[in-house]
Amino acid sequence: MLKQYETVFIMTPVLSEEQMKETVEKYQKFLVNKSAEIVYEDNWGLRKLAYPIQKKSTGFYHLIEFKAEPEAIREWEVTFKRDERILRFLTVALDKHAIAYNEKKRNKAKAEKQKEE
Repeated sequence: MLKQYETVFIMTPVLSEEQMKETVEKYQKFLVNKSAEIVYEDNWGLRKLAYPIQKKSTGFYHLIEFKAEPEAIREWEVTFKRDERILRFLTVALDKHAIAYNEKKRNKAKAEKQKEE
């Protein structure tokens, strides 16, 4: 039974643009190899942290929303813990209300973009 999850992870700010993209691709491939379906992805870019982590005050934020088997999540999080490029991560299981909210938010953003064009 596939459940829907959302993971936000923060990569260390010392990465180059290329290294950041490689890190994101690594986690995309991980999900694909676990036969997960990526629903949505958003690169939030470089942002200031609320408090310093490993003496760093900024980090590259990235969000991935996906459907996967619950068993894959433990392995997914272990992979994050072992990666020195990741400062923090948070994976949340989404209920039907959160899924509906995210879809509504995406549709609204898409509609606003179309208005601008």
